[in-house]
Amino acid sequence: MTRKSRDENRRFAIALARGGGGAVVFSLPLLMTAEMWEIGTTIPPGRLLLLLVASFPLLASLSHMAGFEDTNSLLDDAVDAAVALGIGLVAAVPLLWLFGVIDAAMPLHEIVGKVTLQSVPGAIGALLARSQLHESDEDQAEERRRRESSYAAELFTMLIGSLFLALNIAPTEEVTTIAGRLSEWQLLGLMAVSLLIMHGFVYGVEFRGQARPPEGTSVLSLAIRFTAPGYVLGLLISLLVLWVFGRTQGLAPEPLVAIVLVLGLPAAIGAAAARLIL
Repeated sequence: MTRKSRDENRRFAIALARGGGGAVVFSLPLLMTAEMWEIGTTIPPGRLLLLLVASFPLLASLSHMAGFEDTNSLLDDAVDAAVALGIGLVAAVPLLWLFGVIDAAMPLHEIVGKVTLQSVPGAIGALLARSQLHESDEDQAEERRRRESSYAAELFTMLIGSLFLALNIAPTEEVTTIAGRLSEWQLLGLMAVSLLIMHGFVYGVEFRGQARPPEGTSVLSLAIRFTAPGYVLGLLISLLVLWVFGRTQGLAPEPLVAIVLVLGLPAAIGAAAARLIL
């Protein structure tokens, strides 16, 4: 093995170790959520498979933007996405065992359900570990300049942020409880607040990493181009995650809309935060 090969293998091994740390940090809230353990025992295999299949292209795209290493092909991104899912699984098993959530006497399908559910947030954390736990401000600034040339990349960034925060909150009973307490006017207010917070995070309050729109761009133009589509993506992600977790089963249209709008608030915040920190 040449010195160059050894150095490359060492860098990748360090990236994997850093990815494991990121997987634990980002997935710990779900690893310690009782509702997530319960869903893992009851979720239909088809929905679990759909979650993995739908998340894979998102993880591959995230790998291209902020993965373990610089990639030059779709195959590299697909391999890194698969590795990230593997890291999420490997990180979940010992922690769930230490928490007493899984053990050798448990039916295999329950273990698989509980562990596999944790793989997606763990994989997101593993892929984000490089940009959030290692790279310098200059590296992140360069990465951001590369992404900002693409409108689709900005929408994708918001999609990832929505997915991550929605995954952390959707399993909890509080989403349904809050939705059942709100009137129609409160739901409309929740939509307005979601949009205002989302827009303000990115453009209004000068957070670090805040996007700088081209000079002369109006607030309305930014809202139509970025904030509104990002909020719609957040609502769609909220609906998908709630369906996967079985929270929409048997609901009439009105309560269904209510729980989607409630989860849409953290999804919108996640979308805005992702544009600042990714």
